[in-house]
Parts: sequence; C-alpha cells; structure tokens
Amino acid sequence: MGKIAFVFSGQGAQKAGMGRTFYEAAETVRRLFDDAEKIRKGTLRQCFTGTAEELKETQNTQPCLYLADLAAAIALSEAGVMPAGVAGFSLGELPALAFAEAYDPLDGFRLACVRGEVMAKAAAEHPASMVAVMKLENERIEGICKQFRQVYPVNYNAPGQLVTAAAKEEADDFYKAIREAGGRGMPVAVGGGFHSPFMEEAAKAFASEIRKFPLRQPRIPVYSNYTAEPYDENVAALMINQIDHSLRWQESIERMAEDGFDTFIEVGVGDTLKKLIRRILPDARVYSVSNTEEMEKVKEELGC
Repeated sequence: MGKIAFVFSGQGAQKAGMGRTFYEAAETVRRLFDDAEKIRKGTLRQCFTGTAEELKETQNTQPCLYLADLAAAIALSEAGVMPAGVAGFSLGELPALAFAEAYDPLDGFRLACVRGEVMAKAAAEHPASMVAVMKLENERIEGICKQFRQVYPVNYNAPGQLVTAAAKEEADDFYKAIREAGGRGMPVAVGGGFHSPFMEEAAKAFASEIRKFPLRQPRIPVYSNYTAEPYDENVAALMINQIDHSLRWQESIERMAEDGFDTFIEVGVGDTLKKLIRRILPDARVYSVSNTEEMEKVKEELGC
C-alpha cells in the first residue's frame, strides 16, 4: 500500500449535526469545541442544530466547518489512522494546516472566523453566485467565461467539472450560454463568488489579520490549492492568495498521486471530495469519514 492522505471538506458540504458524534466520543474534540465556543458564542449550536439557511452564511459556515473537519481528523488519527500528507478544499485548507501543526488549532479557528467574516463582507459588496459546470471541456468553459465581463473559472475540481463565479446580473445569461454549448450548470451552496476577483478586498483584509498569528512550515506535506504543490515556509502568502485565485484541486490530487499517495480519506462532512477524487484517480482507494460510524468502517477496511 502507498501513502494515506486526509482531505478536508470545503464550504458547501455543511449541514446540521456536523462534528457531533466526535464531540460526544472524543475528549480531545470536545475540548477543542468547548474552547472554540468561548471564542465565538453560538458555534456549538450552529454546528449541531443550525438551519440550512443559517449554515449557508459564510461567516457561520467557515468556523463551523473548520471544527467539523478537524474533529474528524483528530478522531481518526487517535484511532490509529495516520496520514503522511493532507490537503483541504478551500476552507478545508485551514483545518488541514492546523492538523499539520502550521499553527495552534484555536488560532486556526480564529483565522476561520476572520476568513468567514471578510469573505462574507466581500460577497455582500459584490453579489455573485457559483455554478458547477459539467459536460464541457475546461477550455470551452474558459472561453464562455471570457464572453462576459464578470464571470470567472475558479475551481478546477475534476475531469468534467469546473466551478465558475458569476456576477449576479450576468448569471442567467451565463447559464443560458452553458446550456447552448451543451453543458449543464448546477448552483453551489455557498454565499458568494469565491476564489475570484470578487474576493480581492477579502484577501487584503485577511492579509492584515493573518500576520498577527504565529505560523510555521507544516510538519507533514499540505498540498496548496493555489500552487498544487506542498506548502513551504510562506504559509501566510499561500493562504492569502487562495482566497481570490482559482483552486487547482485536480492538479493537487494528481500531484499527490505522483508523490505516492494512493489512499484518500475525506474528513469532515459528506463525500463531495471522495467523489471528485474517484473521477481524478479511478484506481485510488477513497473513503469519507463524517461520523464515528464511518470512522469504524474505515478503520476496519484499512486494518487499523
């Protein structure tokens, strides 16, 4: 067997109850959540019983999903499943970095709170939506985006799926253009046009805040959405650039495969990344762990 990687769920996967079984089962996780609640009141309620509408709000999604992702990773590692490297999709990169000890887990939570707030503010000032486009080649989608003033290719997820960010006033016409080209567009459950020029102010605001935190090079490889390469000592710069630049998820996973990873475990919420990785690497072993029941199944399959 090759190397195991944890991949941390991104925004859009959030749902009520996330992280709860780990909170109930693992003292380390419970302490993390309780300490986070002291920093941001109401976080536990949002994680465990928040409404879909409440959890879709970026300033709520990001700190809650950060905890849920990190909870799954902590519980899985304490159960004896240890990764040789990690990656995180968008917001998921923050808990991935915390797990890899680039910063203290509670500092990571504070950064997730800041990131969620500045991105929500930018989204309110620049109304936009994200659309997953399928059944078209990336080059064709990129060409259609260029026909519009404020439509951008942003998340290069997997073969046959490229997510775009479109200004509110151009979204309907973009959908039409995609359909006319033979493609299909599906809305993404997020509250703004992330990883695009719509987020330039958010990146600047995050940059002013992140420098207040002690950061260090991760102890295990963390594959960057921005470069598709492992993080180096320039942790802050890579985290900042990720906010308003395209995500190179497919390239990141392909690079991990080149580096010997053949087993991927999505930690956090749902199985979106598991599905994407299966399309990128059909021969890889891919699992998802959102609760303690799924964790036990993965442990058994891996022989841990």
